Amino acid sequence: MFLDLDASIFGSSTSFHETKFRYILSKITRCYNMMIADNVKLDNNENRIRDILLLNYLKNDAVRESIGFVSDQVNFDREIQEDHSTGRTDIRITTFDTFKCQRAYYVLECKRLNNKNIIGKTGLNAEYIKNGIWRFTSKYYSSHYRVNAMIGFVVEQLDIDMNINRINKLLLASPSINTTKKITNDDFISDFAFLYQSEHIDIDEDSLKLYHLMYDFNKNIQT
Repeated sequence: MFLDLDASIFGSSTSFHETKFRYILSKITRCYNMMIADNVKLDNNENRIRDILLLNYLKNDAVRESIGFVSDQVNFDREIQEDHSTGRTDIRITTFDTFKCQRAYYVLECKRLNNKNIIGKTGLNAEYIKNGIWRFTSKYYSSHYRVNAMIGFVVEQLDIDMNINRINKLLLASPSINTTKKITNDDFISDFAFLYQSEHIDIDEDSLKLYHLMYDFNKNIQT
């Protein structure tokens, strides 16, 4: 249960709901590790990769029971039209709190990343910003808890840390996104190197935190 949260995911200034979200993200990453261990074959398609993660793992009853999503009362939905914004979320995460407050959920946005046109205005790094991060800062997606996350599906061989530096250069040059803390490493998920966070100000001048998880599927993509 959430009352038994791993102490390693607590930060000195982390709210309970953000800590809960970190806990959920750590379990989603366990599902990613299962996908790698299962050597799943994936199409080079954002929605199809998301659907394998979602349908075969996050919504799989046996997996949910084994990693505690059932006892934690965590549920996942895809392509949900939000009631209080214009967005359709890639993945919406609801908890027991959602029954008490319908706005109380987290949002995951999924984006592919490759090694093509990595500093260009039309590459997938640019798309990660303008159709990813921007969807949160513009309030295209809502942010009840002021924290959400993005998952980068790495579909080609890529130096991920170096690519984060490239994304940051594009991000800090973006006139439409107010970034107060660029994408930087985080470490609350054990044995997972490609975890990051960033902080922004949205269009209503409210602070917003995003976690960024880079899932390396380059060896799983079917050619």
